[in-house]
Amino acid sequence: MNDIWLLALLAAVLTYGTRVAGHLVLSRFERIPPRVEAALDAVPPAMLITIVTPVFVDGGWLERLVIVAAGLLSLRLSVLASVTIGVVAMALLRQFGL
Repeated sequence: MNDIWLLALLAAVLTYGTRVAGHLVLSRFERIPPRVEAALDAVPPAMLITIVTPVFVDGGWLERLVIVAAGLLSLRLSVLASVTIGVVAMALLRQFGL
């Protein structure tokens, strides 16, 4: 097994472990405290911004255009749908050499 596969396996085990640990910790509460729930609700948008910001800053005009279009789509569609449309649009534009 080379280093890449070992690293991928370790990342998978750690990811699974954190998910199970989080479930075990939160299952001890009858109700999740409002502050904890608010913090957990803030994680997905924060992760999305963390991933998109470097591409927006360092990317070209095409990347910026797709990010802005996906952001505008997210006002009407779900975040998952707008991200999926943005990824597919970027892949198609790159496939055609733009």
